[in-house]
Amino acid sequence: MAGRRRLRVTIGYGVMAALAVGSMGFVGGRRRGCPTGMISIAGEFCIDRFEGSLVEMLGRGRVRPWSPFVALPVGVQVRALSRVRAFPQGYISQVQARAACRAAGRRLCAEPEWVRACKGPATTPWPYGPTYVPRRCNDNREGPVRRIFGLGDVFHETQMNDPRLNQLPGTLARSGSHARCRNRFGVFDMVGNLHEWVEATTRGGRGVFRGGYYVDVRINGDGCDYATRAHSPSYHDYSIGFRCCADLR
Repeated sequence: MAGRRRLRVTIGYGVMAALAVGSMGFVGGRRRGCPTGMISIAGEFCIDRFEGSLVEMLGRGRVRPWSPFVALPVGVQVRALSRVRAFPQGYISQVQARAACRAAGRRLCAEPEWVRACKGPATTPWPYGPTYVPRRCNDNREGPVRRIFGLGDVFHETQMNDPRLNQLPGTLARSGSHARCRNRFGVFDMVGNLHEWVEATTRGGRGVFRGGYYVDVRINGDGCDYATRAHSPSYHDYSIGFRCCADLR
């Protein structure tokens, strides 16, 4: 009788230990986790806590900051960063964002990953809950293009990539500066501030970006369901940024 009780206790502790190990993401005795600056999404994958910024790679391990207000010329090599209180990088294409994430040992988020992270554990349409709250994130602002170029036919490549656009007052915000624009995973600014490229392409070869930006978070879907599928992967303008994902390690 005593032997059977000891056996049951031993089995019980074994099951509890196995469950504990599994919940912490151990594989082969090693705990799986995320790179610095990233958040685990339900133990499934990692995502940058903040929208991406860039450093230029100069060779031999040297880097220097890249202005978040300047589009990338051909041949410039950059690496993605995720930093609080930095201005995130606009003016970037899907192709360039993908390369920047790869240079950091990461990747662009798959579209379902991005949506999962944005909606949070409760899967709400807004990171902060089920109902839209104006300017809880950096949204509902005045568009900058007409503020600089006035009325008329001004929405073209040169105007849309002018470095002044995201430097006007009431436009781009520093990452994490809207403290309540976060979900329960702890990820900031997935709605508003800048659109974010994801790793997705339409049947017609168009790239995809999500989440809206500081002017609009509702025209192409509400918040986390916002998706634009109209531009080539090489397209860039002031309103589009990115963030990276990674596998658990």
